[in-house]
Amino acid sequence: MSAAPAASAPALPVTFRPHRTRIVLLSVGAVMFTVIAGTGLVLDRLSLGERISFVTTATGFLFVLWLLARPKVVADEDGVTVVNFTRSRRLAWAEILRVNLRRGDPWVFLDLSDGTSLPALGIQPGIAKEKAVADARALRALAESRAAAEAR
Repeated sequence: MSAAPAASAPALPVTFRPHRTRIVLLSVGAVMFTVIAGTGLVLDRLSLGERISFVTTATGFLFVLWLLARPKVVADEDGVTVVNFTRSRRLAWAEILRVNLRRGDPWVFLDLSDGTSLPALGIQPGIAKEKAVADARALRALAESRAAAEAR
């Protein structure tokens, strides 16, 4: 993505998330929950404990798929909030040095001013590569424009 043409920065606030991946994960989760919990409730030979076990297992699967569908990147005037599977991190624009999405990367990485790199799973090229590249370019344009504005 480094040799790509510059993208214009989108209007703030903006949320980046893998919509297709999210739809697939939540749909599969709903179907799995319905089938597993429904099976546990329909079978006559099961005890109350076994029925509860089916529903609990179905709820566990749904929860894990919800966690996998959770990632997003929210950019606003003050900075960026990166929401990954189980953690969220708020970054000021000045903390983001570079937005990277190289060929073969599973998601965007943010190079930070403290010398670390933060994965931003809300922009991932899995199912929708073109959208992920466009989102990464837009986030990069925002970070560069905010850095230039703060340098003035």
